[in-house]
Amino acid sequence: MAICYLCERKERESYWCHYCPSCRRIKHLLNLYGDRVNEVLEHVLVRSEDKQKYKIQDKIKEDIEKKQYSLRSQTKKEQK
Repeated sequence: MAICYLCERKERESYWCHYCPSCRRIKHLLNLYGDRVNEVLEHVLVRSEDKQKYKIQDKIKEDIEKKQYSLRSQTKKEQK
């Protein structure tokens, strides 16, 4: 069978259908809720630049704390 027109990964439900079951569900939700689906996806899944910068800084801070902890534990082992 052919692949889905939307995700381009999964097989279509049937020869006459254009979408796989999960993409058919997405299409149905888009028809029901319209632009609200896009707004929710943007708000929930896509990060703004400010949030991206915060996440990067938070991740760097976490890595630094892990390195400091491992250095402290190594020096304690050496002292014993």
